[in-house]
Amino acid sequence: MKQTLPFALTKDRSFFESLGDWMGDVLYDELPEKGFECRDEQIYMAYQIEKSLKNKNVLFAEAGVGTGKTIAYLLPAISYARYTGKPALISCADETLIDQLVKKEGDIQKLQDSLGWNIDVRLAKSRDQYLCLKRLEHEQKTNDEEFLEQIEDGIPDFVYGHQSLQSVYPYGERSAFPDVSDEDWQKVNYHPIQQCAVCDIRNRCGQTIHRQNYREAGDLIICSHDFLMEHIWTKESRVREGQMPLLPDVSMIVLDEGHLLEFAAQRALTYEVQSQTLVSLIDRVAQDGVREKTLQLLERLQDLHDDFFKELLTHAHGEEGERLHIDKTDRVLQLGQQLVKLVEQILEEFVFESELYTIDEYDLRMVEEYLEQYVFSLQLFVQNGDAVDWLEEKDGIETLVIMPRLVTDILNEKLFTNKLPVVFSSATLSVNKDFTYISDALGIDQYHSFSVPSPFDYDQVMQIFGHSVDSETKAKKARELLLQSNEPTLLLFKSKSDMVNFENSLSVEERMGMVFEGERELSSIVRDFQAGHIATLCSYHLWEGLDLPEEALTRVIIFDLPFPPHDPLFDAKRKFSNDPFAEVELPFMLLRLQQGIGRLIRTSADHGSIHLLLNDDEKQLSTDFTHILPVEISWV
Repeated sequence: MKQTLPFALTKDRSFFESLGDWMGDVLYDELPEKGFECRDEQIYMAYQIEKSLKNKNVLFAEAGVGTGKTIAYLLPAISYARYTGKPALISCADETLIDQLVKKEGDIQKLQDSLGWNIDVRLAKSRDQYLCLKRLEHEQKTNDEEFLEQIEDGIPDFVYGHQSLQSVYPYGERSAFPDVSDEDWQKVNYHPIQQCAVCDIRNRCGQTIHRQNYREAGDLIICSHDFLMEHIWTKESRVREGQMPLLPDVSMIVLDEGHLLEFAAQRALTYEVQSQTLVSLIDRVAQDGVREKTLQLLERLQDLHDDFFKELLTHAHGEEGERLHIDKTDRVLQLGQQLVKLVEQILEEFVFESELYTIDEYDLRMVEEYLEQYVFSLQLFVQNGDAVDWLEEKDGIETLVIMPRLVTDILNEKLFTNKLPVVFSSATLSVNKDFTYISDALGIDQYHSFSVPSPFDYDQVMQIFGHSVDSETKAKKARELLLQSNEPTLLLFKSKSDMVNFENSLSVEERMGMVFEGERELSSIVRDFQAGHIATLCSYHLWEGLDLPEEALTRVIIFDLPFPPHDPLFDAKRKFSNDPFAEVELPFMLLRLQQGIGRLIRTSADHGSIHLLLNDDEKQLSTDFTHILPVEISWV
């Protein structure tokens, strides 16, 4: 939807000169008159972004908590989108942060209400955030769980042809089913093995309708880092296959919480082989009428696949619930090589099966696509290249994951050298005002940067307490703190396993009033927490982006210093660094710790306390992190 510029253009002044004048009027006069605080740091950031748009470069915009970063980038972004005729892309760290940005009381809504704008903003969420009608139908045939009825009730009538297509509208987002647990959602959401291009109901699919909707955005498209990276990695191949890229052309990109982009880039280039997926796909094509030779090969594939995963599990080690190292024994590699040869044989046989039409076209296409990716993944696994691999449990299923160690070259080629303005926005992009850590990790050679502090007087509104505890008594100490006060508390863990262990230590009475990430859709949990329906929110993801002002959050308990895990991915980083602690572990921990502490004070009306639970080893590192704390730590 084409929108007009919020200011007039004249022949004697460029767009950027007019933009600068207009932003000054808005930030110094119009917004303060509507109750907004006028902050020098925010105004400085807005003008640095305006300069970045003019020069079409990469900008690291590090601005402390409370600066008003969102409004600082929205004003130039929306204006630039209307000037160029292409929407600006706002990429967030995850889906929860997207919902924070577009919620009714969020900054976009505030700008609309205050300036009388009609901002055309549309969401482009990751594909796994949408319902798959095919998987829902398959799940309904195999069980009758209650969550399936909840989802069925939320599907519009037009999906089943009860209304004309003129009444079609977007539906099927994860956030539309807040009471469905993450575990149940994974049974019916989009899965990479689905073949949308040959799906007979794709025109009524919620994901397809959402894609069509956001392509028409006039001002803003908001997506996650994961989806942006998937778009970048798949753009060329989709165009070659005659498909549209996942995202349309945009005028600029803002990377909100941009310090997390590296991990999203690596995830997007990840190849996965799951223990059960292949088995379920074989069942779909091993039908009556299929040639005996093909059936025998499929049966052999299933047995060999099972043997391969048994061997992987035997030689995998690490902390339960996390990424597991794999010892690549001769037997493991031999089974992998045999699988590659066998699958290549089966793909050749599928050529003959397709001519006989004994297998449903959709099912055959889906299995062929999966087997091609299966072969490619196993070839990477058995080769001694730069790929990093591990075993982990995903959605309750053992999964072999293969990921490239470095993404710098690809990012530099496809994102940072095409004269597209890219703005990294976060409170934590540097380590002591040095942006080397993030620029090296992303392969960015040329960039501009600035760092401005938070405008808050932290000494007046925040206290930080350091608690000396043994590792074995951390859970007990956390329970004691929660019993001392019923104030709204965010309890942050560095990993899912730590959170689960803490949950298992609670009695039924202690568990009351607490909600743990994963119980249901996360943004609905956050809304209930903000409304005061939950006393304690336990999470391992909400170190970034959570915005709960005033009395909605007055205490943050940090269970561990958030060092990166000892898993294959970070071990690869450590291996290729000169000083693993100084170059990998400490920068990661400092950035994440700053983010976690930053959840407490979001506005000038906020107040509260931070509690760090530190064992002896963590306390000995206090000289490495106390300098980044907003106030002096009090040891108790």
